[in-house]
Amino acid sequence: MVKLNDTSKVKSRTWKVGMAVAAAASAAGMAFAATPATAADVSAAAAADVSIEYGASYYKGTASWTNRSVSVDGSFKATGCRRVYVRAFAGSTSLDFKSTSTWCNRSGPAHFDLAANVVGGSDNIWVYMTDENQNYLKGQTCYRAGYCRDGLR
Repeated sequence: MVKLNDTSKVKSRTWKVGMAVAAAASAAGMAFAATPATAADVSAAAAADVSIEYGASYYKGTASWTNRSVSVDGSFKATGCRRVYVRAFAGSTSLDFKSTSTWCNRSGPAHFDLAANVVGGSDNIWVYMTDENQNYLKGQTCYRAGYCRDGLR
């Protein structure tokens, strides 16, 4: 049997190595713990192209979803008098609703920011156009999955 001359040095060295291993494992654990949250934030963002045309009037743009909001950024051209509305939903529950004023024979950018402050956020929106009397003309339902369909569903 071999006997160590100075066991205090061995214990000290063992303790230092153990602390270094623990620190490395802790740092690695923090890096791995942060990775899923970052990946979830990136994958939470989605976009869909919006295109509503009624005669010479149109609203064309992009709807972008984040965890608790939806923004729609587009161009609006009103021939005659028109108005654009956007409504965010979680399933069939309405979350937020915005509209332009009534535009008559003009065009320009039209941006909407909608709150979707529920777990999971909004999964679909309605984007639609009306005339000056608020009669529905045409619209689309757009989904967080990245596509739009004609009509309000």
